[in-house]
Amino acid sequence: MRFAFVTLAPLAFAVALASPSAAQPVEEASAGRSSPSAAQPAAPAAPAVDDFEERLVLDTGRKPPPPPDPTRSTFSFQGEYQLRYRAMSDLPLRAPPLSAPGATTLGQSQYIAHWLRLSPRFHFKDKASIVAQIDVARGLIAGDTTRDVEQVRDARAALAWYEVHPRALYLEVPWALGVVRVGQQSAHWGMGLVVNDGEHASVFGDYERGSLMERVLFAATPMGKGGPLHVTVAGDLVFEDNAADLLGNDVEGQDEGEGDRAFQAVVSALWRERRGEIGIYGAMRRQARERRAKTSPARFSEVLTSGILDVAGRFNAPVPGGRAHVYGELEAAVILGAASFAPSGPPPPSGHAFGRSPVTVRSVGGAATLGAVHVAGRGARPAARWGRVVTEIEAGYASGDDDPTDGVSRRFTFDPSHNVGLLLFDEVLAWKTARAATIAERELFAASPEPGIRSMPSKGGVPGAAYVNPRIIVRPARWLDLKAGAVIAEATSDLVDPYGAPRAGGSLANYDGGDSRRRDLGVELDLGVDARIAMGRLVTLQFGTEAGVLFPGGAFDDAAGAELPDQYLLTLKLGVIH
Repeated sequence: MRFAFVTLAPLAFAVALASPSAAQPVEEASAGRSSPSAAQPAAPAAPAVDDFEERLVLDTGRKPPPPPDPTRSTFSFQGEYQLRYRAMSDLPLRAPPLSAPGATTLGQSQYIAHWLRLSPRFHFKDKASIVAQIDVARGLIAGDTTRDVEQVRDARAALAWYEVHPRALYLEVPWALGVVRVGQQSAHWGMGLVVNDGEHASVFGDYERGSLMERVLFAATPMGKGGPLHVTVAGDLVFEDNAADLLGNDVEGQDEGEGDRAFQAVVSALWRERRGEIGIYGAMRRQARERRAKTSPARFSEVLTSGILDVAGRFNAPVPGGRAHVYGELEAAVILGAASFAPSGPPPPSGHAFGRSPVTVRSVGGAATLGAVHVAGRGARPAARWGRVVTEIEAGYASGDDDPTDGVSRRFTFDPSHNVGLLLFDEVLAWKTARAATIAERELFAASPEPGIRSMPSKGGVPGAAYVNPRIIVRPARWLDLKAGAVIAEATSDLVDPYGAPRAGGSLANYDGGDSRRRDLGVELDLGVDARIAMGRLVTLQFGTEAGVLFPGGAFDDAAGAELPDQYLLTLKLGVIH
């Protein structure tokens, strides 16, 4: 597996350098995937009939928002409603101390969930725009709830179909070489491993909340309008992302702290040509949260200071003599800094949670995709074409941490909205890490704050693992997708529960108390069908189903050596897009 990533990543990166892509904006800081580039507020010109387009690979049925009219003010409205029914194996988990009978599993084997996302836009001619987006209803409608995983966001521990989540409300003003945006915005960079707007669809799985910022952004094309160089500068107060929550609602039940105050400065530059792009993203972040003990008024701060350097690129090229394209993308990131809330194991017997020394943060991660699409359909309009057969392979790497006591935090976790399969990362590892965090909270720190436990759950991202993920989509008709995929993964370090040593007789153990040296995470197989039916020009109906089976590896064996049973998941999907 390491060989697959090492060979694939340089290949994709070399091609990207040779012919960088026209796919992704510098950093999307807007409400919606199809929004204009940060440095090009006007709608892009229609592609030529032989150009590569993202919809040839993954067609969601979404329409781009209408561009501003320079002669009059306009209002546009887009939205989607998504309904999901999921049935899955009741995942075995380590039981918390003094728990009720039945706590040896997650407790959830089926549920119905939904979300309604609305995206209105008002354009004052082409002088200024107000863009908004909100999830006005989101949550669990019916079915089973989880138990003893309250130390994670979106724990699905209660039926709550009516949750409201604001995502964007900002003013956009174009200027000669770009735009200025002020307000709450979503952000996306590269493949979405670190910064993900929660709007990019994937072959399997659903997108999540996303990276939301209270932001002032300046974007420009210094080499002139339409030039290849795109530069973005932004200052942020993080509203919500994979590491912070301004309102303090990221953890249910046990968390008695306040919201995170995460400030960051962001600079990115992108060189874009017709067949590709290559760019670099940098951010400096300072994050703090005031905490207090459960049994006393004593207070302390959890603090993170870090720098992120992220390189991303894309390319596409036509296949000579055939109606096909090859394409690829790459993202590689490094995070350096110091944190007082990175998981670092229980404090020494004479230590105190308030006085824990900060740990050094050194983590790296990356992914690369290489694919080909055969194009069907003919006609003068680009919309008359679609991708008949899509084959691609993605390989990824996230550094792990096998020693929680050495003062260095090395675990890298992808953003949960970058989906890899259906089960291994989105379900099994997500709930294993969430239960481990809950056990640590109850067992180790009953009367004191829980340093590092908030950052322990992976929330569905790829945590400390390497994987290969081949995928194929066959479209017998433009509106019908038949898809299949596989995930083969292993941990990049010993799989260690950083708070589990006292429960394992003093030795390091995995999340089930088993041998942490077993790194094989298993093999996952996924199948799915998606259909899109256009109801006139305004509404598209989506129907689909996805199913997956995970054959777990030895990394999930428990203290007695018992293997984790095979895990299954079935999803029925219904969507309405306007």
